[in-house]
Amino acid sequence: MAASPFSATSTQTSPFSHSNSFSSFLGFKCRSRHSWPFFIRTSSTWHSRRSLSIIRSVASNQKQTLKDPPTQEDGLDSFAPDSASIASSIKYHSEFTPLFSPGRFELPKAYLATAQSVQDMLIINWNATYDYYEKMNVKQAYYLSMEYLQGRALLNAIGNLELSGPYAEALRKLGHNLEDVASQEPDAALGNGGLGRLASCFLDSLATLNYPAWGYGLRYKYGLFKQLITKDGQEEVAENWLEMGNPWEIVRNDVSYPVKFYGKVIEGPDGKKEWIGGEDITAVAYDVPIPGYKTKTTINLRLWSTKLASEAFDLQAFNTGDHAKANKAQKDAEKICYVLYPGDESIEGKTLRLKQQYTLCSASLQDIIRRFERRSGGPVNWENFPEKVAVQMNDTHPTLCIPELIRILMDVKGLSWKEAWDITQRTVAYTNHTVLPEALEKWSLNLLKELLPRHVQIIEMIDEELIQTITSEYGVEDLDLLQQKLKQMRILDNVELPSSVLELLVKSEEKGPAVDTIEETETSNEGIKPSNKKDELDVEESETEEKVTFEPDLKPPEMVRMANLCVVGGRAVNGVAEIHSEIVKTDVFNDFYGLWPEKFQNKTNGVTPRRWIRFCNPDLSNIITKWTGTEDWVINTEKLAELRKFADNEDLQSEWREAKRRNKIKVVSFLKEKTGYLVSPDAMFDVQVKRIHEYKRQLLNIMGIVYRYKKMKEMSPDERKANFVPRVCIFGGKAFATYVQAKRIVKFITDVGATVNHDPDIGDLLKVVFVPDYNVSVAEVLIPGSELSQHISTAGMEASGTSNMKFAMNGCILIGTLDGANVEIREEVGEDNFFLFGARADEIAGLRKERAEGKFVPDPRFEEVKAYVRSGVFGPYNYEELMGSLEGNEGYGRADYFLVGKDFPSYIECQEKVDEAYRDQKKWTKMSILNTAGSYKFSSDRTIHEYARHIWMIDPIVIP
Repeated sequence: MAASPFSATSTQTSPFSHSNSFSSFLGFKCRSRHSWPFFIRTSSTWHSRRSLSIIRSVASNQKQTLKDPPTQEDGLDSFAPDSASIASSIKYHSEFTPLFSPGRFELPKAYLATAQSVQDMLIINWNATYDYYEKMNVKQAYYLSMEYLQGRALLNAIGNLELSGPYAEALRKLGHNLEDVASQEPDAALGNGGLGRLASCFLDSLATLNYPAWGYGLRYKYGLFKQLITKDGQEEVAENWLEMGNPWEIVRNDVSYPVKFYGKVIEGPDGKKEWIGGEDITAVAYDVPIPGYKTKTTINLRLWSTKLASEAFDLQAFNTGDHAKANKAQKDAEKICYVLYPGDESIEGKTLRLKQQYTLCSASLQDIIRRFERRSGGPVNWENFPEKVAVQMNDTHPTLCIPELIRILMDVKGLSWKEAWDITQRTVAYTNHTVLPEALEKWSLNLLKELLPRHVQIIEMIDEELIQTITSEYGVEDLDLLQQKLKQMRILDNVELPSSVLELLVKSEEKGPAVDTIEETETSNEGIKPSNKKDELDVEESETEEKVTFEPDLKPPEMVRMANLCVVGGRAVNGVAEIHSEIVKTDVFNDFYGLWPEKFQNKTNGVTPRRWIRFCNPDLSNIITKWTGTEDWVINTEKLAELRKFADNEDLQSEWREAKRRNKIKVVSFLKEKTGYLVSPDAMFDVQVKRIHEYKRQLLNIMGIVYRYKKMKEMSPDERKANFVPRVCIFGGKAFATYVQAKRIVKFITDVGATVNHDPDIGDLLKVVFVPDYNVSVAEVLIPGSELSQHISTAGMEASGTSNMKFAMNGCILIGTLDGANVEIREEVGEDNFFLFGARADEIAGLRKERAEGKFVPDPRFEEVKAYVRSGVFGPYNYEELMGSLEGNEGYGRADYFLVGKDFPSYIECQEKVDEAYRDQKKWTKMSILNTAGSYKFSSDRTIHEYARHIWMIDPIVIP
């Protein structure tokens, strides 16, 4: 059995560490690391099987507890910590492992001490999990993501450990309420939107289902940003989530890897390439345990932070007064992990983003490879690497995994190109999350050459392999077809064809038509065409001496298409909803699908029912358990479907409405605290919370609200009450700091709210509230209390969405387009229980063409709203740019690309149906119940089972 990674007496190499023999990934040595420090906090939490009185001397208790600690093999199943022993542990941590000065046991200290006591328990199961994985040498999945939107950890951890009751009681004994203590925890600022939240749901499901897996990410010091809402709209300040320390992480100062940038590539006498010189930094591991629900399995999220060794500090420069120079290298290294998605309009911003992506890939792969070598136990058979390792790239951010794995295998481990390429293609898989062209990452080839010169060489080799595959598949008889395929499929965009391919094409011309007949199509940015320019590659024909060239259009810059690299280098490519996966196959990667149809799969997203019903909505959870007769639905969500047979039951409906009202009252208090606005719990709570983006169409929502407000103002008080259901319209989400139009939308929403909410004529009939700094913890309050949720993206533009699933699980009815997972949600909950409007995905291209041709006629109600906004009723801010984006037929920032005007009439008519349905509370409640019942499919447990079986080929491993 492998030594415990936290054992105080271990002298073996830890399963979590790497030995000094592996410090040669980049050709230089690091300090030797052989053993682990003592990480278990020896507290009185559970070590003693006897209840310990908190009024005893804590030191005396500590002496007792060291006599009979549980073994690693026992895990936590061999005993059940009670509230007294938990209280003793919390008290111990407040006194002996404090992050605060000695003093009163106030809420901040209570939170940290409580978290540390939970962490102690997690470590026991954590060790048992990885000791067993080491012993069994299991195949393991590794999930690489630039984002993890974890949310608060305390309630989730004790809930998964089934210790919520004992912890609540323990804190009551110590004078605090569990919810108040939990509210002290800041959300980990490691993500932004659905991408990061999905990754976190996946980790929860992986642990709960006992799959051997790790997550890898970066430890961002300042996160994306903290959003403030002021009179000027959104303002951004740095997150401060780490200022008081993070009790859930353990820094692994002995687990670090070198990461190189810049430098040059040299070739030895044997032809072996070596990347030398440049800038070297160190990636240091921070580990966060992820517990499963009702299981010993506790997996790991490893986050990398970056630094330089102390020797890099220029003491001489510092002592001569040049302080900036003295610390420049260290700051350059540290800033890689400062901010999630730093602005990339400057070359410095682009460079920093690329450094982030490479750091994640390089450090993670070095760690993965070291683990594979250690578990091999002897001579390494690299052919078995894909049988023990599965790497999943969450979107294109970790694309550099592909050339980095090849580099390590070839340059460090001595494998041939053919061997390394084959192993990589059997190891790595890619999840696509977008159909937006601007989100399919492209990087400047020149920037990559400067920053990662060896990787560019490898990418060029992959590109040449791809060109040869395309040429072999389509032949050289129809050069127009070949040109089209190369234009769409090549990894290198607007880059000359390799000489070997040019020679092949020229030879083919000796047997066919003259090359001069090849012409570039009008829309081509990259083509195969003749040229007589002197500075272009010439290929000499053996007989005629005619010079023939195949050149790209030289105007656009040379780029590397990362999504194409993912498809070529990955063993599988999956979309995240059925409609999205079809678009991936028929549009985004259609040429690749024609070449490798077996690579393409669908894995509809899901969310964890633990966090998103069981823990955030206990009232609803208790009702579900009562009416289904079991708590098994928390893991087997198929049991939620049993609620369908009770949907008309008056007792269930009454309980359901009461639970919803209690949650709404919580939302009322929350909104008053966060925004100052007081809203009525008797109104319908209408919520749209997600990243602010034009395609998500928060603009459509607020334009509909403006129309509603205008119509109210035109009516008498009695007419208003007769025609409109009272609504509280709640928005939340962040606009990227440099996304000007999205920030205008935030400003517009807040201006509308400031006007409407202070209008005495309207009162509680309509409120508009923008919740600042939307995050997981905010969602956990808003979603249980929501009644209508808006998922209204332009059809065909949302890959999946996951908030729609969370809302449906909590009995919220959706209004939306046939986009992303909306399509499948509507199928499962029933068409009558989903408010559908808008153009369909297959109509969008035609509608945009119609607009460009000047044939679109806007609805008069839409024109009325725009004029009303321009009248200044919502304040002095100039909304001409925002309204202007909805007008015209062509041009950048014009022509209503996201079809707000086209869908507006359908949208407001659908909203009238919402009002009508809400007036019949019995009908509405039945719809709500059927939404929860139909949400069973959208558990991340189901999604993870599909990844495990169809892509990663891993099996559950139950810890004995």
